[in-house]
Amino acid sequence: MKRIFLGILVLTLVGLWIPPSMAQTITLRLGHVGFPGSLFAITTDEYAKRVNAALKGKVEIKVFHSSQLGSDEQMMRGIKVGAPELVAPSTVMSTVDAKFGVFEMPYLIVSRAHMKKVAENKQVQDQLFSGLPAKGVRVLGVWENGFRHITNNVRPIVKPDDLKGIKLRVPGGVWRVKMFKEYGANPSPMPLAEVYSALQSGVMDAQENPFPQIASAKFQEVQKFLSLSGHVYTPAYLVVGEEVWTKLPKDTQNTLSKIAWEMGDVARSEGERLDKELMSKLAPPMKANEVDKDAFIKGSATIYEEFGKEVPGGTDLIKLVQSLR
Repeated sequence: MKRIFLGILVLTLVGLWIPPSMAQTITLRLGHVGFPGSLFAITTDEYAKRVNAALKGKVEIKVFHSSQLGSDEQMMRGIKVGAPELVAPSTVMSTVDAKFGVFEMPYLIVSRAHMKKVAENKQVQDQLFSGLPAKGVRVLGVWENGFRHITNNVRPIVKPDDLKGIKLRVPGGVWRVKMFKEYGANPSPMPLAEVYSALQSGVMDAQENPFPQIASAKFQEVQKFLSLSGHVYTPAYLVVGEEVWTKLPKDTQNTLSKIAWEMGDVARSEGERLDKELMSKLAPPMKANEVDKDAFIKGSATIYEEFGKEVPGGTDLIKLVQSLR
């Protein structure tokens, strides 16, 4: 009887034991609002490819593009409860912490080399990233959305006055709205997935985005004018929910973080390549024009002043970013 009991116990333990090679893989969903061909899609797909190769059998990242998991705002709310686990947002980060609005200041970032210095600066990281885990999120990497330009169906935009009365779509976040109101436009936040139909129907006259977003969303099909304003450089970020992050093994955390930071250089390099390649695909069909950047910079002074007053430490943060040019 004793031998039978031991035999059953051994069989039971063997049945419960899972070989390391058969251990369950952790699936992490990575959502973004970019369309196929966008810089968001290129960067997130490459990140997933590198992580899945490095952590094969341990972690699998699945990418969901084109707002399949919701708008930036919806995903940033969901990430705090692990649905999804990872998000690649841009402008909307200023709704998580007001200091991220520094990247909404017109003509603050002057080049990708400048942005690299800013992203890797310890003081900037401390000010922007250190308080995020307490809010339920964590930045793993600073990627790129890019230099933004204005498209519209009314007239070429050369000076801020040319924007008067134009209905212009902007992403979520208060500072882009404030900026374009200062220029005289009628800005309204709207999810990226809804913009094409809004432009096509005339609900919106205009929008502003980097070349890769414009081209991948096919806005050139429903817009007449492309004004090369380059008014704002927007970073993108890889963000993970803090609750999800704390449950991951330390070696997995290290790999996810290391590759995320490496992807910053990839994203900026790809952004530069796409800017050069896409111009000929956007104009024509759109008619391109240069803008009076001095006029736009002059018209932006109020936005800088307001940011400095409304955001604690905002003026010093602006000066810090400017010092890294």
